[in-house]
Amino acid sequence: MRINIVGSSGCGKSTLGQHLARALALPYIELDALFWQPNWTPAPDPAFLARITTALSAPGWVLDGNYDRTRPIKWANVEVVIWLDLPAWRILMQVLKRTLRRSLKGEVLWAGNRETLRKALFSRDSILLWAITQLGPIRRRYQAVMADPSWSHIQFVRIQSQQALTALRADPRAFLTAASNTKAVA
Repeated sequence: MRINIVGSSGCGKSTLGQHLARALALPYIELDALFWQPNWTPAPDPAFLARITTALSAPGWVLDGNYDRTRPIKWANVEVVIWLDLPAWRILMQVLKRTLRRSLKGEVLWAGNRETLRKALFSRDSILLWAITQLGPIRRRYQAVMADPSWSHIQFVRIQSQQALTALRADPRAFLTAASNTKAVA
């Protein structure tokens, strides 16, 4: 099985991705880990795309992340795209909670990077600002992608409620099988 989990910052992609990878006994791949280099330096596209291609060479995987420019690579063989489209209030609360935890505990992220309260909350690079301003555009992009016939080979599962997310986490195989004939799950 090849799964890509997408959605806005803070919607729970990594948490769900790690859970599904364990439950389905598949490798977990995080696009942010392939993209970010030390000192929050983005990887150049040739290196980033090569890392993705290498990571996705396994027969099955759970991948989390958007990065629209990577779609031709990551969706060439993907079977299921799970779009975490939870309510805006919930996503913003999760971003705030995650940012505070990471900053206060000094958690090490990709390539040794760390979030700081100042940068995360009070700068132009604020993850909260990013999450707020990107919710609408991300929703519009994924609604368009789901309707695009060039991606008709993909099973799209749109998670819009805690109830659906809980059901997916409880029994991923059964949930995805039941959702296989639909384009959206509330």
